[in-house]
Amino acid sequence: MSKATLSPAQRLIVALDFETAQDANRLIHSLDGVVSYYKVGLQLFVAAGMPFVQSLIDRGHRVFLDLKMDDVEETIASAVREIARYPIDLITLNGGAATIRSAVKGRGAAATPHILSVTLLSSLNAQDLSDLSLVGDGARFASLEDYIRWRVDLAREAGCDGFIASGDSVKVVRSHVGADALIIPPGIRPSGTSTDEHKRPATPSSAIAAGADYLVVGRPIRNASDPRRVAEGIVGEIASA
Repeated sequence: MSKATLSPAQRLIVALDFETAQDANRLIHSLDGVVSYYKVGLQLFVAAGMPFVQSLIDRGHRVFLDLKMDDVEETIASAVREIARYPIDLITLNGGAATIRSAVKGRGAAATPHILSVTLLSSLNAQDLSDLSLVGDGARFASLEDYIRWRVDLAREAGCDGFIASGDSVKVVRSHVGADALIIPPGIRPSGTSTDEHKRPATPSSAIAAGADYLVVGRPIRNASDPRRVAEGIVGEIASA
C-alpha cells in the first residue's frame, strides 16, 4: 500500500500486548470499523503464535510482527523465510548489519515483510547511552542524534526498508533518509496520558508532523474505559496533523 494513499485511520497501528488471544480479540472487536492494523509483539506471539497471526490476516487486518529479532545469521534468514510465507507487512530487527542482511536474504523475492531496524529502544535515552560510554565527552558519538544517524546508516546500507524511531528521533531520521523509508515511532501518547517507561515519547500530531508514516499505540487505547473513543480521537489527531 502506497504511503501517499493512506487514510488517517490506516496510519494507526494498535499494539495487542495481551496474555491471551481471547483478550486481544475483545479489543479488536471493540475497534471494529476504526482500526485495521495491529501489532503482535513478543508476549502475545509466545502465547498465541502464528495461528493468531493467521486469524488476523483471515479477518482482513494488516499485521506488524514486532519480535525485535537478533540471532545468528542462518537463524534469522530461516525465520524470515518462514514469515515471508504469510502476508505480514512489517517485522522488526534489533541487531546490526549482518542481522539485516540475513533477513533480506531470508525474504528473498517476496514483497513482504518490510524489514524495520530498531534505532534505539524508547525506554533508553541519552543518559543511558552516556552510561555505556557511547555518547558524550570523549565518547564515540557527541549526541544521541549522532548515534541514531549512525545506526540508520548501517541499517540502510544492509538493506532495511525502514526504522523504528521514538518520537523525538523521527525528525532526525526523516531528514537523514528522505521520503522513501518507512518510519514508525512507538510510545505514542496523547497529551495528558502517562508515558509509562517510554523516555522519549511523542503525541500523535507531533510524530506525524515530524515525518512518521504510522503510529504504534498500545496502553492508551488498551487500558481506556472506552478504547474505541480513544482510537477515534487519535485518528482525528492524525488527520489534523
